[in-house]
Parts: sequence; C-alpha cells; structure tokens
Amino acid sequence: MPPARGALSHWVTTVLTHDEPTPPPPDDAAADPYGDDLQLALYVLYELHYQGFRGVDPDREWDPGLLAVRRRLERCLLAALRADAAPPGSAADVLDDLQAEPPAGHDPDSVSHHLRRDGTARQFREYAALRSLYHLKEADPHAWVVPRLHGRAKAAMVAVEYDEFGAGRPEDVHARLYADLMTDLGLETAYGHYLGRAPAAALATVNVMSLFGLHSGLRGALVGHFAAVEITSSPGSRRLAEGLRRLGAGPAAQRFYDEHVEADAVHEQVVRRDVVGGLLRAEPSLDGDVAFGACATGFLEDRLAAHLLSRWRRGDSALLEPLPEGAP
Repeated sequence: MPPARGALSHWVTTVLTHDEPTPPPPDDAAADPYGDDLQLALYVLYELHYQGFRGVDPDREWDPGLLAVRRRLERCLLAALRADAAPPGSAADVLDDLQAEPPAGHDPDSVSHHLRRDGTARQFREYAALRSLYHLKEADPHAWVVPRLHGRAKAAMVAVEYDEFGAGRPEDVHARLYADLMTDLGLETAYGHYLGRAPAAALATVNVMSLFGLHSGLRGALVGHFAAVEITSSPGSRRLAEGLRRLGAGPAAQRFYDEHVEADAVHEQVVRRDVVGGLLRAEPSLDGDVAFGACATGFLEDRLAAHLLSRWRRGDSALLEPLPEGAP
C-alpha cells in the first residue's frame, strides 16, 4: 500500500488497512481531478479489481462504501476529461491524425524522440519504472471490453489480446517481456513496486484505462483508447529501441520494444479496421465515444510527457523519489 498524498488517498488506504468501522469519506468537491491525491485514491481503488494488495481482504473489491467513493472520484475525472479532451471531429478524423508521423528532421517535443536522441541511462530507468505500472499488467485493462463487444469487433479484439498475452507462450507474455526489460535496466520487477514513486501524471494514464474498462457505457471510449495506443505504439517503440541500443542496453531491454515495433504495426490495422470498424458498424452512435477515448489518451500522455521532459531538462528526477544509482 503506497503512502497517502492527501485526504482522499489517506481515507482510502486507511479504510483498506484497518478493521475499524468505516469513517465518512472526506469532501471531494474541491479535489484536483489530475492531482496526486485523487489519482492515487483512484489507482488504489482500481487495483482491487486487478491483483489487489497484500493484507487487504479480496472482498473489499465490492465494498459499497468504497464503490460509492470511487464513483464520485470517477465523475470528477470524467468531467474534467470531457472538458479538456473534447474530440475535434469524428473517430476517423481523430485516428487519421494519430497516424501522421512528423517529417524527417522535425522531431516533436515527445518523450520517445528525446529518449532516442538524448536520453540518459537514468532517464530510461525512470521511464521504465513509471511505465511498469501498466506494462506489468499489459493488456489486462483492455480485456474488460471483450464481453461488451459482439461479432467482428469481439473476434478482432480477442485476436489482438491473444498476441499481447503471448499467443499461448508464457515466456512471450508482454508483461513478462517488460519484466525482463526491467531486469536488464537494473530495476525491481515486482508488480506495483514503483507505485509510491509515480507522479499523478503517470497514474492518470493507467487510471483512464480502468475508468473506461470498468463501465459498459464507456466501452466505445476504451476501444478509442486501445486504438490510440496501437496506432502510436510501433513508431514510438522503434525510437525507444534505438535509444536503448545507443546506450548499450541488454538484449531483453531491446526485445520488448522491438517486439512492439513488429506486432503493433499489424495490430494497428486490425484495430482500426476490425475492432473500431466492427464496433461502429454495429453501434454507430458510439463514434463520439471512440473519438473521446482516443483524445483523452493523447491529452493524458501529453501531460505526462510535459512532466517528464520539464524535469529531465532541469537535470531533476521525474519521480517523486529518485531511484538510487544501480539499485531498485
């Protein structure tokens, strides 16, 4: 259980780790939807639906009081995202924009471009530590949408997820490959180990998947999120693999991103044509939700990029607590 970062996360962590009667939750009316306190509280509540926490009763997953608080926090975050990441056009327009790579020699202000060109070993380790919050459970949040799809969209989604989960080979499960990458970079591979060091901007990129995935009414948004991830993954992974080779990282570190260059180039087409296309053919009213999910993904990734790059360029750590040199 990570240390609390405010009244909301203190209430959540206290309720989960103590047997006393549940006290009334704090007022969340003035909470920053993108702030550390709300994002950590949501992350902890969502984690009850994944692997949970040592010492916390699994039955707390369906505790009515915790679910009521989670819903209030979700509404706060969702309202902010709808205001800040409103799509400028249709799902097709938004996804088309994501497929456009910048001209050669015109590197945008992005994390993958920075790490490929100028990233240090310390910055790569910090980036890998933050991304481990998702990649050690890669594809799990997107699996929530499978029972909410039908026909062509469902079949295609399961086909892509099958690859993400190693196509039947446990050694090729993407979460396993990421743990191998972390080992090559000298990082701790335990699930959730770096949660306490992750800033709000990193937590939000994971929370949004759970937010979309745990609500049937947001299934279109989760498909939009998945499409955005798959469309941008292959070129970004290529840059990260090049950066790791430049630094002489081990083969396992390079393999994770090399695998995503190849696999996600194929997944992009399947997701765009069959998952998104199949969903919108069956439920055309979800076009706006798909577009919103993709835009929310980009908005939160841009916030994380701004956080990382601003701190790295000042020579600071992007983590709440820097990693010790050469140790987890």
